[in-house]
Amino acid sequence: MRERLLRSTIGTMDPKSTVAELWRRLQARDWDGLAELLAEDLVIEWPNTRQRIRGRDAYVEFNRAYPEGWSIEVINLVAEGATVVSEVRVPHMELGRFDLVAILEVVDGRVARGREYWMDEVAEPIPPERARWLESM
Repeated sequence: MRERLLRSTIGTMDPKSTVAELWRRLQARDWDGLAELLAEDLVIEWPNTRQRIRGRDAYVEFNRAYPEGWSIEVINLVAEGATVVSEVRVPHMELGRFDLVAILEVVDGRVARGREYWMDEVAEPIPPERARWLESM
């Protein structure tokens, strides 16, 4: 019953709601629910590391296998048509904090493509020649 209900609501969610639900299910470690939101031929690219995840099953299993200790904090979601940009903070108890900007495309109610830009949190000293314009956060 739950599966049939979830399937019927997926097609009715707007792209922004679909992506918000993706982050919620990732945080909940709801792997079956996550898979329902993904196109079978999903492609997620990480341009800054020149890596790619191809396929719904690979995406779910990669996230399932990632070392525990992480959480998802959605900072902002902005949608324009089928494209949703997410700003997400991913603190990890052992590995530190990561910041993520994900540009995801939703097709027929499922995330079909995306480009994710992952960054390590790094506090850099402000160079003296830029100090008049910058401040530490």
